[in-house]
Amino acid sequence: MIKHSPFYFGLFTPLLLLLYHTYIFLDCQLHFFDFGLPAPICYTMAMEKQVENKKNERRLTKKGKETRARIIAAAAQLMFERGVSGTSVEDVQNEAKVSASQLYHYFKEKRELVKAVIVYQTEQVLNAQEPFLSHLDSMEALKSWRDAIVQLQIERQCQGGCPIGSLASELSDTEPEARTELAAGFMKWEQSIRNGLQTMHARGELQAEAKPDDLALALLTALQGGLLLTQVYKETRPLKAGLDAMLAHIGTFTI
Repeated sequence: MIKHSPFYFGLFTPLLLLLYHTYIFLDCQLHFFDFGLPAPICYTMAMEKQVENKKNERRLTKKGKETRARIIAAAAQLMFERGVSGTSVEDVQNEAKVSASQLYHYFKEKRELVKAVIVYQTEQVLNAQEPFLSHLDSMEALKSWRDAIVQLQIERQCQGGCPIGSLASELSDTEPEARTELAAGFMKWEQSIRNGLQTMHARGELQAEAKPDDLALALLTALQGGLLLTQVYKETRPLKAGLDAMLAHIGTFTI
């Protein structure tokens, strides 16, 4: 039959390659078709996996939940201080004060633990910005959020940078599944910013030509760059400069 002929495969090979390199936006999130090659950034898949993990967590006993949470918190702290590669399973076991059998009961391998740490750090980072992050629907609210982020870096003495960003720098090129989780985390962050700007746009407080999606992404990008240079320079000036420049740009669209 024709489907078994070399001609058939030769005919459709360019199409398969085209599909592999074709990017589509679904629910405003980035996806692409994957034919067994490196895993894609897939927000929906990551969120579905997180929901599944939450369901599994709910099946644990109270003591089980506490033990699992203690392991994740210990791993998150160690990986923030030493990096993922500098943190062994034994290090986590000792820090969390659990046995090897306990740790492997909840996490079959280090990769599973790393993904749990990414989810944990995402929640910690976003929660630390509340209540500001959920109400970025005015220039005053955006400036208050900016001040809170700068103050947090002052309190931390400009150390550590962004917990999610640090993980992204280490894992994005080598761990596709971790990259998916990291992308989902950043997209949640970006979505919170976007929601506020879209609200301003819908109320007519931003000019019609303003693009809330692009502005939200640019603001998060400025924030991440600012956090990195603040960590390197050990001063908040880069963070202030990046955020202030973006807020000034957003301000040019206000009515």
